[in-house]
Amino acid sequence: MNEHHHHINYIELPAQQLAATKAFFQQVFNWQFTDYGPEYSAFSHSGVMGGFFQSDKASNTDNGGALVVLYSSDLEGSQAKVEAAGGQIKQPIFSFPGGRRFHFVEPSGNELAVWSDK
Repeated sequence: MNEHHHHINYIELPAQQLAATKAFFQQVFNWQFTDYGPEYSAFSHSGVMGGFFQSDKASNTDNGGALVVLYSSDLEGSQAKVEAAGGQIKQPIFSFPGGRRFHFVEPSGNELAVWSDK
């Protein structure tokens, strides 16, 4: 059986402000983008392939959305970069069993988190 069978292969997220969302993720996390028309952009260099589609919706835990969690070896540095790029901190750094993390909201209103075991 293929080792990738039943693995998460691609994630799609809504984007109310597609251009601002792309700029944010390029600046903070160095993601790369490939546009497929004016309403869709695929991202890479993120650990998993995915894309943002133009939408008036946003994904966050308050409305039952899945939480995408990124890893950082420098949690404080990552939080500072998120804030400097205009991201809003929803939950500042907190500890949980196994590590620490923070939650943020990017320009299109999607909530993501960043965690570290350091």
